[in-house]
Amino acid sequence: MTDLVVEADGGSRGNPGIAAGGAVVLDAATDRVLVELGVYVGIASNNVAEYNGMISGLEAAFERDPEASVRVRMDSKLVVEQMSGRWKIKHPDMQVLARRAQTLIAGRDVVFEWVPRLSNARADAAANEAMDRRESFRRDVDDGAGA
Repeated sequence: MTDLVVEADGGSRGNPGIAAGGAVVLDAATDRVLVELGVYVGIASNNVAEYNGMISGLEAAFERDPEASVRVRMDSKLVVEQMSGRWKIKHPDMQVLARRAQTLIAGRDVVFEWVPRLSNARADAAANEAMDRRESFRRDVDDGAGA
């Protein structure tokens, strides 16, 4: 079983406005980036973008290793507290996204951790790239295993 870290973020220029989520999947032992992705959301709130970044990061992590132990790091206190079950999810759009995330992580070893914004620069950059491009992207880093 692999230990992975998902750093996730989201942004909206206008809130609501042009929105995207971003995530990086890291090897927990080496801090090496394995996957970098941005998910363009269209016009949405910052919170919707945050959830989309987190979900995309989790999906990418579990594609690499379905049995992985995953630590999700985000600078969104709202998403971290909601996904940890400490805060209620009242907004209908957020309930749909939270259910999607909860289904994805059900029965898996996943923990959520709040980090300061400055500690989340890689995911923030990915979200901003997707907003700038107005399209989603994914980059898988070649680890040399297939060479």
